[in-house]
Amino acid sequence: SSGCNGGGLGMSEQNMQRRTLLAGATAAGLAMATGGSWAQSAWPNKPVNLVVPFPAGGGTDAFARPLAAQFSKVTGKTLVIDNRGGAGGTVGASYAAKGAPDGYTLFMGAVHHAIAPSMYPRLDYNIEKDFVPLALLANVPQVLVINPKAVPVSNFKQFLEHVKRNPAKLNYGSAGAGTSHHLAGELFKQQTGTFITHIPYRGAGPALQDLIAGNVDMMFDGLGSSATHIKSGRIKALMVSGNQRNPAFPDVPCAAEVGLPDYTVTTWYGLWAPKGTPAEVQARIVEDISRLGTADEIKAIWASNGADYGGMTQAQFASFVSAEVGRWAQVVKAAGAKLD
Repeated sequence: SSGCNGGGLGMSEQNMQRRTLLAGATAAGLAMATGGSWAQSAWPNKPVNLVVPFPAGGGTDAFARPLAAQFSKVTGKTLVIDNRGGAGGTVGASYAAKGAPDGYTLFMGAVHHAIAPSMYPRLDYNIEKDFVPLALLANVPQVLVINPKAVPVSNFKQFLEHVKRNPAKLNYGSAGAGTSHHLAGELFKQQTGTFITHIPYRGAGPALQDLIAGNVDMMFDGLGSSATHIKSGRIKALMVSGNQRNPAFPDVPCAAEVGLPDYTVTTWYGLWAPKGTPAEVQARIVEDISRLGTADEIKAIWASNGADYGGMTQAQFASFVSAEVGRWAQVVKAAGAKLD
């Protein structure tokens, strides 16, 4: 009773306090009902770490770095590229899988991560169970490139004759054992009845530098990382995989044209977050990434790299990854590919 009189709150002050408490309770209830929409609108409120599981200068970088530049324009925050190469991209994937599921650790993986389960039986992560699929970022055909000084040919027909005349004398670099670069080479050997020695690197970037330097003879590379070097003449493209020429390199024949109708290998790049990342944060990331994909700068860079933008929903990307894991398991088995 003493609290109602002298020293207590006046009626108008009590009403104000009730209104303040009611407003706070309503806001709290609304935030719960909308699944933390406030948290959604706040992302990103600090730099975001993008784990790229290959060294700088490879195909993943060719798409990650323009994406990072555009990300800062769209969100006002920095997308920090964290290159962690090794073991065909599985070292970086393992690191990213253990990242905090708060939207500030993202993972830019590739087709190699759909191959890895068949090549690395003791992985400490599962690409389908330990990550949340967010978006397919780019799809790029593989290209057969040579160092023109090391391999003195001017077209695919001459190249094939040269390889057959020199069994086991030529070599090809790859981004690592079990990557699409490696298996593209194994498939090529299988379908042409040739033998070329595989030289694995810790990423496409170092392999490409050695190709340009003449330390390896050839490479089956994603068009994205080879494009600028093909245009400069440092390396020569002899064939793109699949059954149609690439608009960015209309003079390079496709596999079907040179007598390899079943030689189809593409390098794709995708975005994941660690399992447990809140749904509302996922939605915001997907929304922002979709906006990046429609930017004129991104469209131009993707086109110059011979790439298509993914344009899949999260569910479609999850199904795509699952199908790729199954497809590459069959390719690995048929090629008898093993870690060198």
